[in-house]
Amino acid sequence: CLMLSFFSRGKLGRYPPWPGKIVNPPKDLKKPRGKKCFFVKFFGTEDHAWIKVEQLKPYHPHKEEMIKINKGKRFQQAVDAVEEFLRKNKGKDQASSHNSTEEKNRRNSSEERGKQSAGEEKRKASLSEGKVKKGTGEGKKRVSSVSSERGSKSPLKRAQDLSPRKRGRPPKDEKDLTIPESSTVKRVMTGTVAGFKWPPSVSEPVKDSDPHFHHFLLSQTEKPAVCYQAITKKLKVCEEETGSTSIQAADSTAVNGSITPTDKKIGFLGLGLMGSGIVSNLLKMGHTVTVWNRTAEKCDLFIQEGARLGRTPAEVVSTCDITFACVSDPKAAKDLVLGPSGVLQGIRPGKCYVDMSTVDADTVTELAQVIVSRGGRFLEAPVSGNQQLSNDGMLVILAAGDRGLYEDCSSCFQAMGKTSFFLGEVGNAAKMMLIVNMVQGSFMATIAEGLTLAQVTGQSQQTLLDILNQGQLASIFLDQKCQNILQGNFKPDFYLKYIQKDLRLAIALGDSVNHPTPMAAAANEVYKRAKALDQSDNDMSAVYRAYIH
Repeated sequence: CLMLSFFSRGKLGRYPPWPGKIVNPPKDLKKPRGKKCFFVKFFGTEDHAWIKVEQLKPYHPHKEEMIKINKGKRFQQAVDAVEEFLRKNKGKDQASSHNSTEEKNRRNSSEERGKQSAGEEKRKASLSEGKVKKGTGEGKKRVSSVSSERGSKSPLKRAQDLSPRKRGRPPKDEKDLTIPESSTVKRVMTGTVAGFKWPPSVSEPVKDSDPHFHHFLLSQTEKPAVCYQAITKKLKVCEEETGSTSIQAADSTAVNGSITPTDKKIGFLGLGLMGSGIVSNLLKMGHTVTVWNRTAEKCDLFIQEGARLGRTPAEVVSTCDITFACVSDPKAAKDLVLGPSGVLQGIRPGKCYVDMSTVDADTVTELAQVIVSRGGRFLEAPVSGNQQLSNDGMLVILAAGDRGLYEDCSSCFQAMGKTSFFLGEVGNAAKMMLIVNMVQGSFMATIAEGLTLAQVTGQSQQTLLDILNQGQLASIFLDQKCQNILQGNFKPDFYLKYIQKDLRLAIALGDSVNHPTPMAAAANEVYKRAKALDQSDNDMSAVYRAYIH
């Protein structure tokens, strides 16, 4: 069932629809409440989404129109994937058409024979039923009646009749016992859905409707007070009927490689492993960027790519509308803002500062207070990922603070990340980021521990990895870090010293609320040993060396 998905325009510019096909969702993935929707797999990407029926159009009638609208390379790759899919299925259909005709003829002949034998079976059943009446009473007669009905009803109807319910009480909604998608799919396939328009919803106000906007719902689970929604390329915070603010995720990958950049001037401070990839993607997507780094030589490459050079953090902030910063730790974050020629000296009313560093909540709260006291606007937005994900524009951004500023940063978040979450007041993003990195760091230490245990007990480390990759723990992270260890390649993708810093801060966060973190504490000790072995500037997977020395 090939479809094109259409979505409302919102604030992020115009985008084309995207081809996909309706597939069965995973068993553990709940369907969103509300309007009818389908689980769609998008060609040319790894994305899946729940899509409302009114946001779907049949593929073939609109194919040429959509190709004219979008000249993007990734969109063309998606169309090529669709055509390949169609070619394969056409071959299968042609091969099976002859067989299906023969099968139909056989069914027709068998049905005729069945009708002839049905009369004989009924006569036998009536004779048998008379005997049962005499021998066992009315109870078994009812059983016989049910069994005779089974021969004439469809499997779906039989499932409805035998579904558990209280005796004598009709079901609450007879429609719920049928498959609602069947009729809807039929309408979609005949093209009637093309006439639908996407109406505004309560939780997602839409100013106008644009069929070229290809944002789509990835997943949604709801709780009584707060709902978590993952939305591709859409950065908004919705209000529930209760009035409480929802926490919303916005997948901001530019699927077709095309983003409408903000007209605001962007500044960026800190060109480390993460910052370098972020700035590169901002420039690629057409943003005007001014850069500064403590080691000025790192700016040269970005100036060649079109960036402007700022001589001090204060100069960058004073000449730009929104300034991002990504530095190593709480001390570096404070020095950048409060130090000589620092950010604070460039803050004036209306200037915006976004701190993307992974620090503790107390540090980010202090920075927010001093920025706001000068009339500035503040957003914390630490990122989850590594150097490769930063280079690929696939970071996960956790934001908190000024919600309006979060929305103003939408095109920037699209360029640098695949998903963005707005988590409310300042400090929430810092806490969440430390928890995420605590889990990641502890997991990495466990991987290293398992590989060394396999080695000392005479087991193959490669076989262990193969087994893990076939099980529930399989992930890109697991495979990459194990490969680093097996190959002895510890080129930094995420510095070991930084994951140890995050573990330390996460443990302190637990202490502040009297919550035990024994697993993180144990992992932290292993990383400290690795640092003592001069592994600080290697990748976090070098924690393995703490077990073999």
